[in-house]
Amino acid sequence: MTVGRRNSPSDRRPQRRKSVTHVHGESGRAGAFRCAECRLQVPVDAPGTAHRNHCPHCLTSLHVDRRIPGDRASGCRGRMVALGLTTRSDGEWLIVHRCVRCAELGANRVAGDDNVRALVRLAVRPLAAATVPLRMPLLP
Repeated sequence: MTVGRRNSPSDRRPQRRKSVTHVHGESGRAGAFRCAECRLQVPVDAPGTAHRNHCPHCLTSLHVDRRIPGDRASGCRGRMVALGLTTRSDGEWLIVHRCVRCAELGANRVAGDDNVRALVRLAVRPLAAATVPLRMPLLP
């Protein structure tokens, strides 16, 4: 099940393929990494995206990319927590992350195997923290 994809796959922006070296020395798309938050083993292959850059269970990422997804050029290496969701003009969903070490913001594509409950929790977070009442009081 793909979330937030209303357009056909041919309408999506193509991704550049890269050979990415991961933490444990694997190159390319082979292997797996351990999530910095929930410590689950995460496969590098992700349906719907060319670069696995967050845990599909807790949506936590690492601050490893600088400008281009997969470049691994950032020296920070801090843990990035998911703040919320946003969408592109073509309807594709993105997870907004903030680094706990340097406070830099970043956005990552939602992968096809991401935890749907975690995504919905992120989507309704602004409603749960709203200071404006959602229900208008009745006039006397």
